Amino acid sequence: MTTRPAKHSLTLHGHRTSVSLEPAFWEAFRAIATDRAIPLNQLATEVDESRAGDEGLASAIRVFCLTHYRERP
Repeated sequence: MTTRPAKHSLTLHGHRTSVSLEPAFWEAFRAIATDRAIPLNQLATEVDESRAGDEGLASAIRVFCLTHYRERP
């Protein structure tokens, strides 16, 4: 298994953007979207809208995934 970041395209507010994340984070992010029964792009938009000023989207997704799994019972 590789730990090198993989670039994937997402659509946020009708615009395509690329995000590079390690495969484990892509897997976790997809699993969260599946658990919530929403499209991956919708989840990415939610993360995008909640991120702080200069925080990059990839970093925001990593923190989102970490926080999600830390808060689970």
